[in-house]
Amino acid sequence: MPKCIIQNLEELKKMVGQEVGVSDWHAVTQGAINLFADATLDHQWIHVDPERAKRESPFGGPIAHGYYTLSLAPYLLANLMDVKEKKMGVNYGLNKLRFTAPVPIPSKVRVRATLAEVEEIKGGVQATFNLNFEVEGKEKPACVAEAIFRYYT
Repeated sequence: MPKCIIQNLEELKKMVGQEVGVSDWHAVTQGAINLFADATLDHQWIHVDPERAKRESPFGGPIAHGYYTLSLAPYLLANLMDVKEKKMGVNYGLNKLRFTAPVPIPSKVRVRATLAEVEEIKGGVQATFNLNFEVEGKEKPACVAEAIFRYYT
C-alpha cells in the first residue's frame, strides 16, 4: 500500500476519524524473537524453545512475545505514514493495550492505523492512534492498542 504523506500538523488534524493506512507485512522469525528475548531478558520457553513449544504449548509451536509485536508499532507506522513538516516525533505512551491472539513463529504481521484524536500541546500536537496488529491468514488481530505519539514543530 502506498505511504500516506502528511505535509504538516494542520493536515494531520484534518484526518481525525480516518484510517491512515495499512503497513506492509513484516516477517516474524525465530531469529528476531531470540534477539528480542536477549534484549529483554525474557527467555520463556514458549518463545525461544521451538521443540518444547511444539510438544507442550497450546499453540502448537513458539509464539512471539506480545511486547515484540507492540514494539513494531513505530517501524510499521513509519512504513505506512510520514508527517513531513516536524522537527521530531516521539512515543508518548498507551491508553489501552490488549494481546488478543498469539503471533505464531514464523508468520507475518502488519498494522492497520486509524487516527482517533489530535490535541494541541506546547510545541506541537499529541496524536492518538487506534492500532490493530493483524497476522496474515488470521481473522482476529494479535494486538489492539491505543497509542499516543507526539509531533513537535
